[in-house]
Amino acid sequence: MDFQLSDDQRALRSGMRDLLGAVFDRDRLRAAVERDGALDRSLWRELGAAGFFALRLPEEAGGVGLGLPEAVLLFEEAGRALLPGPLVATHLAAGLVKGAAEGDAVVTAVAADLPAAHLAEADAVLVVGLPGEVLSGGVPDAEVLSGEALRAFVAAARPVRSADPLTPLHRLAGRTVPTGTPQAYSGALHYEAALLTAAEQLGTAARTTETAVQHAGERHQFGSPIGSFQAVKHLCADMLARTEPARAAVYAAAVTGDPAEIAAAKLLADEAAVRNARDCLQIHGGMGFTWEADVHLHLKRAWLRAASWLTGAGAEELLAADLGEAGRLPRSSAAYGGPVPEAGGGG
Repeated sequence: MDFQLSDDQRALRSGMRDLLGAVFDRDRLRAAVERDGALDRSLWRELGAAGFFALRLPEEAGGVGLGLPEAVLLFEEAGRALLPGPLVATHLAAGLVKGAAEGDAVVTAVAADLPAAHLAEADAVLVVGLPGEVLSGGVPDAEVLSGEALRAFVAAARPVRSADPLTPLHRLAGRTVPTGTPQAYSGALHYEAALLTAAEQLGTAARTTETAVQHAGERHQFGSPIGSFQAVKHLCADMLARTEPARAAVYAAAVTGDPAEIAAAKLLADEAAVRNARDCLQIHGGMGFTWEADVHLHLKRAWLRAASWLTGAGAEELLAADLGEAGRLPRSSAAYGGPVPEAGGGG
């Protein structure tokens, strides 16, 4: 089986990188920081016109008709560019919320007890439970809030300080979900969101690796590029060694859609994004800590994504449960000093 990207997939990825370079360059990134993360609706519509949100909708529904592997490529590019906004939720809501596919509507999501991003600017909210969970509206997994229900939901939330200046957050009081006419989705929604978030983390891991290598080649100390020093070489090599396994895991999980493989991909991508951003900051030295550098923005976004959809602890529990179901010890556990506990539930 060939897991290399096809020519069409490479063209899709290259086209998205070119588009983001044109519509969200560093000047627009910095402008977004100055706006405290307020969304640029014109940028959102440009993404919609490019098919970012409608990528997986069938062609007869006005979409592009592609799959999860192609969506992962686009979200990887979004992560590289530090593209702000509830991209994952709006992508998942395409075809479910009017205007989401075209970029006319901004859709955010609420999952577990974590803060919600860009809630004040949202035109609709996906309230997502854990797979198999029944929310207070009596519906498994998820429901859509809009109109009066959305306004009441937003009114009950309070803003909280965000580590990422591009991602305003709101904390919800008790996650009270108004009853109404909800729409149900399968548990796949939660895992798809986790995988697309992992793809964004992969983009950050790759971008910070490239940035670190570039800086190590340009910055000179003692008459030599700092990249010639063994300690810096090791940092850059470790960054690449984290990025490529994460890439393989994310791409493979996009093909299989298996929850356990998605959990593994999220674990690897989270580690690669956070640790690579930290190492990139270290290679930049004192300059990396300044507000003018972009390195800290990647680190802060990576921290937020690592706590989104599927946390490290949740992914570990899901993997443990999958291993427990895959096979049992062939002999009595008495030889190991006691009974073997059942694996924990998924995240």
